[in-house]
Amino acid sequence: MANNWTREQLLLALGLYCEIPFGQFHQNNPKIIAAAEAIGRTPSALAMKLSNLASLDPDITGSGRSGLPGASAADRAIWQEFMAGTNRLMPEIETQLEQFRIDPEGYGLEKGEAERIEDYSAPEVEGKSKRRKGQNLFRDAVLSSYEFRCAMTGVSDARLLVASHIKPWSKDSENRLNPRNGLCLSTFFDRAFDIGLVSFSENFELLVSSEIKEQSGNGHIRETFVAREGEKLLLPEKFSPNTDFLKWHREQQFRD
Repeated sequence: MANNWTREQLLLALGLYCEIPFGQFHQNNPKIIAAAEAIGRTPSALAMKLSNLASLDPDITGSGRSGLPGASAADRAIWQEFMAGTNRLMPEIETQLEQFRIDPEGYGLEKGEAERIEDYSAPEVEGKSKRRKGQNLFRDAVLSSYEFRCAMTGVSDARLLVASHIKPWSKDSENRLNPRNGLCLSTFFDRAFDIGLVSFSENFELLVSSEIKEQSGNGHIRETFVAREGEKLLLPEKFSPNTDFLKWHREQQFRD
């Protein structure tokens, strides 16, 4: 009888897919080794599962790279569910990751079913924990996609990096946790992007507002923003920014 992957195992694999940079999907990765042991799989089998998921990611297949071509029907189903409803699935995935890390020996189906999954359709007034569930995984997914580097400045200190929403939390409730609604930016760049002082063209080139250009006499402003106008955003390994979201930002947020 085939040893089919359970939903909980697939969610854990998808969580690792979000957390780990594409180039580290291998059986010697410590995260993969620990997770494989917890779910009764070999590290090579789990690494292969991540590569199968990669084969379904258009950002990877469209770039000329590829995962393994052996994605199962279950792999395809969980990937489609994720892409169609990140707001609902990200909290569930994060819960699986939390359970595994709190008690790897006790991780399993029964415990997964017993855990209460927060519903993002619930009113926000019910509490901050409901709004925040999945946010850590969103940040991990965005930062790992860009290999933990600011997409414009190259800053690689994680303490100075932000998973910046393209469409703000308050403007698009359906894509709050969608990694394709995120950019990895330094804190200074994140603030400028958030209030519309900079944006990106349809070709991912940096757009600088006239309000910023008027401050070119300040060396830091000039070097950080004005001198970079027209430079291309460093595109990520996975979860590339949605062009429709960037168009919205240009039209609705950019202060040009």
